[in-house]
Amino acid sequence: MDVERRPPVRPEEVVALLAEQTGACAMAREAVRAGGEVVLLPDPAPHWMVFGNSAGRLRRTRHTGQLTVGLDESVAILREHGGAWLRTGWIETVDRSWWFLLYFDATGAELLACAAVRLPPRTAAGGAVRPGTETGPGAVTSAGRPRTP
Repeated sequence: MDVERRPPVRPEEVVALLAEQTGACAMAREAVRAGGEVVLLPDPAPHWMVFGNSAGRLRRTRHTGQLTVGLDESVAILREHGGAWLRTGWIETVDRSWWFLLYFDATGAELLACAAVRLPPRTAAGGAVRPGTETGPGAVTSAGRPRTP
């Protein structure tokens, strides 16, 4: 009898699936254990869309110099994956400094890949800080003068 597999629904189930698919898995496990938010999308998406978004993210992060871990490995895994559908999700660290992308098979029961993207610092109002516009001790203007908070 064929048993239907179900996607993970609790953070500890996601942790159990984070083996060593990519270099970001250990970081993602620690993020969940530290109380990071886990989101799993309920519906599968077409492989071409997930792969295209991930490949585009890899190009953009390389172009901008944004730090990633395992994104290149994840794109390679997705390129080789033959399934028509994938499920996705993410983990966000408590301090909102890292975002982990999760790529599952169509059932959601097998984790194919995991990638980490370093998020830019946030302002008190919640917006991203552009490089060179930081405030606080040690921050300087583009002219080299100290910036006052």
